[in-house]
Amino acid sequence: MLVQVLVGIVLLVVVVLTLAYVFQRRLIYLPTGGPVPPAAQVLAGARDVELHTRDGLTLAAWYVPARGTDTGVSVLVASGNGGNRTMRAPLAAALADRGMSVLLIDYRGYGGNPGSPSEEGLALDARAGLDRLRALGAEKIMYFGESLGSAVVAELATEHPPCAGMLLRSPFSELADTAREHYPFLPVRLLLKDRFRVVDHVRRTAAPVTVVIGTEDEVVPPWQSRAVAEAAAGPVTTIEMPGVGHNDPELLDGPRLVDAAARLARQATC
Repeated sequence: MLVQVLVGIVLLVVVVLTLAYVFQRRLIYLPTGGPVPPAAQVLAGARDVELHTRDGLTLAAWYVPARGTDTGVSVLVASGNGGNRTMRAPLAAALADRGMSVLLIDYRGYGGNPGSPSEEGLALDARAGLDRLRALGAEKIMYFGESLGSAVVAELATEHPPCAGMLLRSPFSELADTAREHYPFLPVRLLLKDRFRVVDHVRRTAAPVTVVIGTEDEVVPPWQSRAVAEAAAGPVTTIEMPGVGHNDPELLDGPRLVDAAARLARQATC
């Protein structure tokens, strides 16, 4: 009987680990699909644009021109792991009202876009967004990464440093650290296909970085965001919001968040 129980436990563990490995990206990436309404129906003055990735995908995105006094800064917004660009419309409107043009990208598999998300795929999507901004005439470019998007733009900055800086909202140190917090019973470092090593990326760019942290973040532990700030090779500003959680309004499009982006825009070195 003891042998049978042990065999059963081993088989159960094997099944759980196999399922975790096979379906892990369904736990990491939580896209909201399409259809997505035309940009102008959601944001006054916005327009739909297309991104063309280097692996042959055509992705939909929204471009929101600056309003009022134009700072000359364009913001590439890389979202977190859930939803689609419609959820970031209030953020885009707030940034545009502060004189920044905004490109809201949806990754592959998000917002009705083709393809399936992965670390390599999201890196290509971010580069397609940067290519589109440059084609639109943008010269002063800021990266704005939200949670998982912080990992995306931090990697992009290692190859294409943004002269208007980089705002990382709720960044994790690396995906395995966060996964271990939520799945402590799994050997996540052995299982993960996508790594998203944010700390390693920020060590490789001298671009100015602002890290925004909610002290009650229940998704990304605040110590991980602090580790990102401590690792940054360039000038770094850390803004902590006491009592604020990962998806609270203050971290979505709140005034302190938008003010932080506006300060980066004013300090652009290009």
